[in-house]
Amino acid sequence: MSGSHDSNDDGGVAAVDRALAILDALTDEKTSLAELSKRTGLYKSTVLRLAKSLERYGYLLRSEDGSYRLGSKVLYLGSLYQKHFKLSEIVPPVLRQIADELHEGASFYIADGDQRVVLHRADASRAVRDLVREGDRLTMTRGAAGHALRAFNGARGARFDRIRELMYAASYGERDPEIAAVACPVFTHCNRVAGVVSVSGPRYRIEALGEPKIVPVLFKHCRALTRTLGGDVDAPQWSGWRKAARGNAKPAPTQLSKTRSRP
Repeated sequence: MSGSHDSNDDGGVAAVDRALAILDALTDEKTSLAELSKRTGLYKSTVLRLAKSLERYGYLLRSEDGSYRLGSKVLYLGSLYQKHFKLSEIVPPVLRQIADELHEGASFYIADGDQRVVLHRADASRAVRDLVREGDRLTMTRGAAGHALRAFNGARGARFDRIRELMYAASYGERDPEIAAVACPVFTHCNRVAGVVSVSGPRYRIEALGEPKIVPVLFKHCRALTRTLGGDVDAPQWSGWRKAARGNAKPAPTQLSKTRSRP
């Protein structure tokens, strides 16, 4: 949005667009009028006029020094969003899509202390499959989903650094010698981990399918879920996703992901 468009009277829709642009630009604790003008491309007079309306409705607060910050109405809207938003309505259809695309089971795990819990599950329509059920509690120290949950919750070490770099974890024969899995994180507001999506199945089938085929499917759906949950898929720390968006979504398996553990 540039200043040259600012003088055009585009009606109510343009005014809403400009007001929302101001709210989007308030990424700091306090932001000056000049900085808001620079970030939005709007004239200072326009920012001042729209800011008064936003302040009147509680979306904006103006400090004594003339700087601006978000008002309490934004928090209220966020609480309403969280109140009416249910993972149970959003995640299961996505898991079903993943299972249909890869023909293997898909699960959504959340962390609960030193365990991971299967919150949602979509089984593969195959006789031989990974027997995981909703409500199952599994260890956090073995299996791709556990590694991913630990990595994106700040665990330290080379393995977890590599998982954060690649934006996924893989395991082969860790939880069960005949099972393999690949897991990718999903984020919510403030880049908090909402959970991880894991694709799992017989090890021979997962290895035959390969990470270069599984990972792009997981990336596509986990990025979409992250957007739906209010997360930022373009956050600097998630550079692996940005590389995938530029067409490099075929990370090679690492020695860490292929490491065998005792079942």
